[in-house]
Amino acid sequence: MSKPFAGVKILDFTRVLAGPYGSYQLALLGADVIKVESRDGDDMRYGNRANDWEKRGMAAPWVSVNAGKRSITMDLKQPKAIEAIKRLVAKSDVVMENFRPGVMDGLGIGYDTLRVLNPKLIYCAVSGFGRVGPEAKTAAFDGMIQAMSGLMSITGFENNGPTRVGFAGADVMSGATAAFGVASALFQRTHTGKGQLVDVAMIDAVMGYLAQQFTEHLMTGRVHGQSANLSVTRKPTGDLYKTKDGWMVLAVMTEPQFQRLMKVLGREDALADPLFADWPKRIDNNTALHEIVEAVMKKETSAVWTERFAKSDVPAGRVLSIPETAQLDLMQHRAVLQDVDTPYGPIKVVGSGFRLEHGGGSVDRPPASLGQHTDEVLAEAGYSAAEIAEMRTAKVV
Repeated sequence: MSKPFAGVKILDFTRVLAGPYGSYQLALLGADVIKVESRDGDDMRYGNRANDWEKRGMAAPWVSVNAGKRSITMDLKQPKAIEAIKRLVAKSDVVMENFRPGVMDGLGIGYDTLRVLNPKLIYCAVSGFGRVGPEAKTAAFDGMIQAMSGLMSITGFENNGPTRVGFAGADVMSGATAAFGVASALFQRTHTGKGQLVDVAMIDAVMGYLAQQFTEHLMTGRVHGQSANLSVTRKPTGDLYKTKDGWMVLAVMTEPQFQRLMKVLGREDALADPLFADWPKRIDNNTALHEIVEAVMKKETSAVWTERFAKSDVPAGRVLSIPETAQLDLMQHRAVLQDVDTPYGPIKVVGSGFRLEHGGGSVDRPPASLGQHTDEVLAEAGYSAAEIAEMRTAKVV
């Protein structure tokens, strides 16, 4: 089966993380993503040159969002490079970029120019604050958007101040939003025949993931604070608990689940305690209930509790490290970790977060060395070998 985006050609000017994460999702699903890099390469390619992979220009953070793409180099300050880009755009379905608004216009390859060359072109621009509004040309970075979007204000513990999430959350959410926006525009084009601009503001994207918190505030006035490790429901049995050898998170949210939890713990007496008669009272008496649960859980290991909870249908999960999660048996069945061969040995990368019965996501080619496909892509655009050699001599590519 062909993949969903087989035959779709994407000219990808994005760099670092937000944009490349989005184009990577489309590459996994079959799009031919041509990554346009400067002659020095994407900033993430080389990291700190602390290991052999980084010295080769294949730093793990770069590979994680660029495997499966083709790489060409272009000096976009040279007119011949801009001419080549325009020829490539004429045969492309999508352009993706994450410069500040106005940068691509200044180079002569902004949306208004490219849409004339290719009326069916989908042009996706990812920026901190979008293309309209007073902050449009303000540079933005992951931590800055985590702070301004409200995400940090609800993360962590009250005594420790606002906390960033443990990954580049704003970048990843923005990249996922960009991929969804491009997919939507491509589908819409099937019945309109028209291309369009997809304007992705990172702050909008993160707010989209905080729909519950924003809507609740706007409807009721409630201001969400830092929730530590509690679930968004604030129910005390949706919290982190210490075991004999580690930590577990309970996800006990319904009355039947609560009843089963107390029976597994051997604390049926708590079910008759007026302090815990219903969820409002359990929330009001969070500390007392937490102490009862944790006092029992600390007597056995996480493995023991995992088995007991599973048998009694009590939702709970161990807190695992990245290496532990990577070794879970279910990874052998879900195929989210993809094996990829490279000239330097096999590696694993993370694929799509979902499976399709027909033509699902996978990495179909190894991560590219810098400019590996320049000659190939230019030839596809109609350049002769002599013309390509001349461009190399002039350091256009």
